[in-house]
Amino acid sequence: MADPINLTIDGQPVKTAPGTLLINAAKESGIAIPAFCYYDGLSLQAACRMCLVEVEKTPKLQVACTLPVAEGMVVHTDSEMVRGARKGMLEFLLTNHPLDCPVCDKGGECELQDMVFRYGAGQSRYVETKLHVDEKQWSPVVFYDAPRCILCYRCVRICGEGLGVSALGIGNRGAAAEIVPNGGDHLECDECGACIDICPVGALTSGTYRYKTRPWEMDHIGTVCTHCSNGCTTTLGIRNGEIMRANNRDRSGINGEFLCIKGRYGNDFNHNPDRLTSPLVRGPNGEFRAVSWAVALATVAKRFMEVKSRGGKFAVVGSNHTTNEENYLLQKFVRQHLGTSNIDHHRTGDVASLVDALHGKTGMNATMDDLYNAKAALVIGADLAQEHPLIAYQLRANWRHHKAHVYAVTPSPVREDNYAVAFRAEPGDELQALESLREKLAAEPELIIIFNDCIKGQQIRQLVAFGDSLGIPIKYVCLVDYSNSRGASDMGLLPDLLPGYYPVSDAGLQPGLNYFSMLTATDLDVFWVVGANPLSRYKLASPNAFIVVQDMFPTETARRANVVFPAASAYEKNGTVTNVCGEVQKIMRAAKTMGVKTDLEIISLIARDMRIDLGAPKPDAVFEEIRRLVRGYDVSLEVVQTGGAAHTTPLNGRVEYTPRPEMVQSARNTLFTSGTLGRYSKMLGSVLEAPGQLYHDPHKQPMIRPGSVQLETSEHR
Repeated sequence: MADPINLTIDGQPVKTAPGTLLINAAKESGIAIPAFCYYDGLSLQAACRMCLVEVEKTPKLQVACTLPVAEGMVVHTDSEMVRGARKGMLEFLLTNHPLDCPVCDKGGECELQDMVFRYGAGQSRYVETKLHVDEKQWSPVVFYDAPRCILCYRCVRICGEGLGVSALGIGNRGAAAEIVPNGGDHLECDECGACIDICPVGALTSGTYRYKTRPWEMDHIGTVCTHCSNGCTTTLGIRNGEIMRANNRDRSGINGEFLCIKGRYGNDFNHNPDRLTSPLVRGPNGEFRAVSWAVALATVAKRFMEVKSRGGKFAVVGSNHTTNEENYLLQKFVRQHLGTSNIDHHRTGDVASLVDALHGKTGMNATMDDLYNAKAALVIGADLAQEHPLIAYQLRANWRHHKAHVYAVTPSPVREDNYAVAFRAEPGDELQALESLREKLAAEPELIIIFNDCIKGQQIRQLVAFGDSLGIPIKYVCLVDYSNSRGASDMGLLPDLLPGYYPVSDAGLQPGLNYFSMLTATDLDVFWVVGANPLSRYKLASPNAFIVVQDMFPTETARRANVVFPAASAYEKNGTVTNVCGEVQKIMRAAKTMGVKTDLEIISLIARDMRIDLGAPKPDAVFEEIRRLVRGYDVSLEVVQTGGAAHTTPLNGRVEYTPRPEMVQSARNTLFTSGTLGRYSKMLGSVLEAPGQLYHDPHKQPMIRPGSVQLETSEHR
């Protein structure tokens, strides 16, 4: 390692690594050098000139955001000359900048406001009328006010470099220069809103937030996005119990500031007018009537006890969106007190087979941070930009910052083709295609293999055997769809496996009915659905089953039910979820909807009315039981409670079960679809790109996977 560089900044001796930019060396020492255009992780621009500093023995001020440190350098960041230069730059920026801070959405969070307060003049020397350009709406999400723009080009760079979309550019030149979209007068992009959040001023504003409230009027609560499985932290701005906006500007969580359209704007489902807010019981005439919670709970408890007493048949479908605590308590109640293993959920990835294939090995499950730091990555079957946007972002950032080698084996072109070694493979031929990459992969120092449901069952063992044969360190990511798909599997929402992937025989039970067997069985007495919507695509063969549904909306399954409980959303509850990489994170109650209860409360109340003691129905108490009893989940409580991501360690042994690859089916969601949540999110359906397709080629020509059907599924909450 090269010797550190010694320099002096504002009289303070500083040591830093060679090649470090002066602006970062100062930051490491607690000295702030102001800048608009500089942004960590993006290419250097040197456009705003706010970071000018005085370096001794140089004839003029230097730009700190592009200047590498040098041995013996002496720097002054707050001299009279420097302050004068910054004051002059701000005066130029305000020449045509409208002084509409009282109504600008960036008020209270504006970097230009902060700079002017610190360095700006008390009055302007310009008396000419400010030039005005009308505000433009580029999409339902993004509005652009050109006079406010200070041309820092952050938005252009985050879209092109960070997302790989390049939806924004520069139009005109000189004083008439402005940001322009690639569609001429509209955006054609991921509609992620990163350009809005990265904008230091109010030039780009949000269609969901503008003119609604102020930052200081909201409570800001960090939780985990409830859509896909990547586990991004989203900081919700809450006023009077309502979600006003979402971002992650404090860079908490595994995603830093990154959010896709779902995480930033797909939260409007929470206040959809179709939300269920009262329990419903079907009357003798077949019509639903609203009843009290006490009546609905007593109705269900009475039927459950009657069916149990005569040895009737229960079947339970769990959710990919309910918390670990809710999933654990549900399977515990079903197995220990209803006496059945007829419990399952929609499996979108074969996690159990991967756990089994990795038996006897340790450290082979990749984290989200590994995806950013690994030397090489192999993507099999997935359109990451559409299905797993944070993973796509991590790989792209790894390629930009660390020159990682990326390989993509997919049926059609994907965004990773722009920087990866791309190989086309028809569905079912993925493993054979890997042989053509063997030599390249074996030459890598390490590798992360990322695969979707095109590899499942016995094929996963073949994939792990292929990885072992390369003779290099390998880690794996088995892709799953929804916010707690991994947690649902880990917590034992499976007919043949307990929490931690132990066989149900350990609990004295026989394997139960799986998801499809429940739907085709003709003798069910009770069909209990917690946070799922199986009847949106399938029929229930049991004509006389008593159907109980816990959901947020009147879904197809809810409309068939005998009793419907209004359930809280993930933004209205506390607990934990496990992301696609097996990292446990805490979710926090933020929004409020009158009349609903969490699934944990509903399960506990049903048990209480059946005179069953499930213990304290509190998320923290259940999580303690999970940490104690579920192998791999004895994670650091401090990490989870403080908003970190604690990596689980799955069972390091054989999984005693029979793989059922036909049960594993990804819903193939895009950026703009997300099961029931996507259906009830107005914003996700309003953008030009919705509902989107998988496997876009680099020239925007839609490509559909051979043999696939592109549907917006409505199966899961």
